[in-house]
Amino acid sequence: MAGESDYGAFMEKFILQPSSSSPDQELPLKGLTFAVKDIFDMVGYVTGFGNPDWARTHLAATTTAPAVLAVLSGGATCVGKTVMDEMAYSINGENKHYGTPKNPCAPDRVPGGSSSGSAVAVGGMLVDFSLGTDTGGSVRVPASYCGILGLRPSHGVVSTSGVIPMAQSFDTVGWFARDAAILYQVGRVLLQLPVVEPVKPTHITIAEDCFQLLSIPSHRVTSVLVKSVEKLFGDHIVKYACLGDYVKDNVPTLKHFMGDRFENQEYNVAPLAALSSVMRLLQRSEFKNNHGEWVSSVKPDLGPGISERVWEAVRSTDENLDVCHLVKTELRAALTALLGDYGILAIPTVPGPPPKLQTEPSTLETFRARAFSLLSVAGVSGFCQVSIPIGTYDNLPVSVSLLAKHGSDGFLLNLVETLYGTLKEQIEIAQELSCLSS
Repeated sequence: MAGESDYGAFMEKFILQPSSSSPDQELPLKGLTFAVKDIFDMVGYVTGFGNPDWARTHLAATTTAPAVLAVLSGGATCVGKTVMDEMAYSINGENKHYGTPKNPCAPDRVPGGSSSGSAVAVGGMLVDFSLGTDTGGSVRVPASYCGILGLRPSHGVVSTSGVIPMAQSFDTVGWFARDAAILYQVGRVLLQLPVVEPVKPTHITIAEDCFQLLSIPSHRVTSVLVKSVEKLFGDHIVKYACLGDYVKDNVPTLKHFMGDRFENQEYNVAPLAALSSVMRLLQRSEFKNNHGEWVSSVKPDLGPGISERVWEAVRSTDENLDVCHLVKTELRAALTALLGDYGILAIPTVPGPPPKLQTEPSTLETFRARAFSLLSVAGVSGFCQVSIPIGTYDNLPVSVSLLAKHGSDGFLLNLVETLYGTLKEQIEIAQELSCLSS
């Protein structure tokens, strides 16, 4: 296991050279290093899934996950496997067995999970990019907390073969980078994208109700984005919408999940809270189908919070699953209609800065509820989402997320690369102004 010098990000370190037969100059990832979350199979290594009891009861992998092979073939060098939250069942990033990777941006705060070590390795400049997975938020959350870029691709577009499943309706292979050009290059390899001219977005819709969920002033987040977009594309393309109302009006089956317990959550957007319920039910059921037998027979030693969630899933009964799948279909259609081919939806990645280490789970309940309301938009629709760092507030990392319709990952990655330089200029201006005003 890893030492202090590498932020505790690694389970084990090794060097795996690029496995490519093409001449060097053609390789898009030549000279780049990467790390891999301990959920991906790598030949000769036990895939540990964040838990020693899992590692103890499983054999070494006999093949390597296609996603890992793809980036190796693209010319990148793998330097090790990273720490993750146990069984991928947390967005916090704390692991009681292997230690919690240290957030390079905010050492007294959680790094975010479950792809904690992968995010920390990139944030701490130990690698150029890293691979993670995102089911409920496990790339987007640590990217936000560690002040780096993170992409959750459209569901089903990157192979999850050779990756331990969490919940197949939502599982995706995502990646982290500090640099928008590298994020895009990794995407080109994993998504097998042709080189195309960037397409100008038709509109960027700011979901105002979602930004109201932030624990910091929402204008600090939206103004940087709006100014950057207006500078690059003109002010006519920025639009505003109430996402909750739109979802409520256009996803009729969601009414089955819109009981009283959401209506009176003044701290949440009720239709999005209902979406997160749909996601939780399906995720629980699929997790149980994948791992229920193993959990029941091995009774693994699991950390606080995770233990409760895992056992709750294992003991759950499959209710309303057909209705859940119907909500998924309706939401994808509704958001496709809202965005069109080249529209973008902007929402916060998470409701605020990363929580302090070892915060009591109960005090995080409102934060978690808000977080999953935001995270379930891409989760349930299968849309692609990128979390983009936009500086700090009170010295803690802040981010914004952009979503595009299912399958338009290349468009989204191109846009981020186009936007990133201007965003960085606007962030510097905003930080200077906040220093002056304080």
